[in-house]
Amino acid sequence: MPFTDLVKEFETIDFKDDLEAVRPGAVQKTLDRVDARTPLDRQDLLTLLSPAAKNFMEVMAQKAQQITRQYFGRTIGLYAPLYISDFCSNHCTYCGFNTSTGFKRTQLSLEEIEREAAAIFAMGIRHLLVLTGEAPDKTPLSYLTAAVKILKKYFPSIGLEMFPMDEDAYGALTAAGADSLTVYQEVYDRKIYEEVHPRGRKADYEYRLLTPERGARAGFRAVNIGTLFGLGDPMGEAFMAGVHAKYLEQTFPHVEVSLSLPRMTKAAGGIGPKNLLSDKGFVQCMLAWRLFMPRLGITISTRESGPFRDRLVHLGATRFSAGSRTDVGGYVVHTQDTTVQFEVTDTRSVAEVTRMIRESGYQPVFKDWEMF
Repeated sequence: MPFTDLVKEFETIDFKDDLEAVRPGAVQKTLDRVDARTPLDRQDLLTLLSPAAKNFMEVMAQKAQQITRQYFGRTIGLYAPLYISDFCSNHCTYCGFNTSTGFKRTQLSLEEIEREAAAIFAMGIRHLLVLTGEAPDKTPLSYLTAAVKILKKYFPSIGLEMFPMDEDAYGALTAAGADSLTVYQEVYDRKIYEEVHPRGRKADYEYRLLTPERGARAGFRAVNIGTLFGLGDPMGEAFMAGVHAKYLEQTFPHVEVSLSLPRMTKAAGGIGPKNLLSDKGFVQCMLAWRLFMPRLGITISTRESGPFRDRLVHLGATRFSAGSRTDVGGYVVHTQDTTVQFEVTDTRSVAEVTRMIRESGYQPVFKDWEMF
């Protein structure tokens, strides 16, 4: 069944009450299941996200580290984002690219895209994530496929974080050379989703929810999902994101599934976070996801501070962005008077992040995929 059917089953659940009802004995039983190498179920995930589990964080961290090394070794993959257009027709109340935000919009030409690509390549990056706002009239499929073909000359792996598309469009982009898809539901709580997406194509909750499935069927080898922490109840959202990732892993076993943990940061014209996720809560989500899904990729962006990201290397993270610019053409084409989608917190260069990873006893991985 599509994931929308599963979501409807959870819409009547009061996650706060269920989380508060978990007792320490239940947490220990779940951790015993990890030791017995018994696959965890949804109740186990809820248990590990509960307040009672906070007293078991050290044990969870040790088990998460062991599992991550078993499946991924001591490696951290690196990537960088490339924004090619900030035109957008949506009214997302938390985003700097909101169509109501007054600023000069920018879109890169194909020549400018190549200039940006060359600069990012020179930084050492080989995995690229390409981003746009949601304005198909400005960034039609022909433009996007042409951009991917140019970028393929530089990068063995190209990921897309763009507006949701139909399966045929995704098929055209995979044929052009894109191999992974990132799409965040932003918030799984339907009521909050409707509040923060009042108008625009993104207001269609179910179309966005089914986007990862369309991408998997279209041929993407990897799919990365997540919730934007700061909109809905953090642990309820973490539970739904984990359940969604597990559904994708079971439905599409040939697809690599990853989760991200973006927390809301400052954005021009955007609302502030309504439900803060603390650093400790952030780590708890990571650990719970790792124990729930041993083969799950976990992506940490430059929204987080350098010192905090340094600690996450040991706790289950598998992929870091580095040297990020979140404005269109921010690497070499337009370095002044541009609007960012969100403020970068970890401003270190690729070389600095690479050095940190090595000093932490891990290996930075720049290339682990090649499409022939």
